[in-house]
Amino acid sequence: MSDEVLREQLLALLQGGHAHMGIEEAVKDFPAEAMNENAPNVSYTPWELLEHIRIAQWDILAFIRDPDHDSPDWPEGYWPGEGERATQEAWDETVAQIRSDRQALVDLVRNPETDLAAPLSHAPAYNVLREVLIVADHAAFHLGEFALMREVMDTWAAD
Repeated sequence: MSDEVLREQLLALLQGGHAHMGIEEAVKDFPAEAMNENAPNVSYTPWELLEHIRIAQWDILAFIRDPDHDSPDWPEGYWPGEGERATQEAWDETVAQIRSDRQALVDLVRNPETDLAAPLSHAPAYNVLREVLIVADHAAFHLGEFALMREVMDTWAAD
């Protein structure tokens, strides 16, 4: 497989739209009054789930870029604090940061200087390819969960 084909496939995976929806479709027309509500039998809110996606993606991007990066404690560091609630501004910032960090990963994959398979200098058991696949897999899983939350909460816009 050529490097170019691999990069194209990774970009498609990061940006959604093939086998799963991307962040843009998932949050489109989400009603502000539901961002801090719990779906039936779910212990977290839609905003908390998006924050979890954001924190995990940010952590992996920082891990790739910074040899001195310190990851949050697992699992509590990957979720908002208990009882924390979003404002519209916090919601918008969460979504914007997911997009921004995803774009940074896209730029990294697009950069022909990025050796996707080379061991990270500070973590030889890891490489950019592995980390990008984890980000995409994690986001796809939780965006699917987010879509199901929207369904049971009846927050999809009427067609």
